[in-house]
Amino acid sequence: QVTVEESGGGLVQPGGSLDVSCTATTNRFAINAMGWFRQAPGNQRDLVAAISAGGRTKYADSVKGRFTISKASAENPMSLNTVVLRMDNLQPENTAVYSCGASYNYNLDAYQFWGQGIQVTVSP
Repeated sequence: QVTVEESGGGLVQPGGSLDVSCTATTNRFAINAMGWFRQAPGNQRDLVAAISAGGRTKYADSVKGRFTISKASAENPMSLNTVVLRMDNLQPENTAVYSCGASYNYNLDAYQFWGQGIQVTVSP
């Protein structure tokens, strides 16, 4: 079983930055991919950024150059348990519930385990 927990959401002004973290705890197999998704009211849940245990990353076109996903600095280079999504130059359209997914597989688009989600609000 895998437990996924997000932290770091909140309110930020337009143009500001925010870090959100996600930790996946497993008692069986290793986690090989983790990703951040977001869902705004009335919209579907879309991939924002993802990373594999080996460090391969994927970003939505709309966030390239502004958002960065990385493994926690204390991580073993080939393991994956905690990731940080750094979001710069946030805009009101980035307001959404951000959810973290974790997977035993290396596919960066599909996840087996999910956190509860955290609210990120960008507003003056």
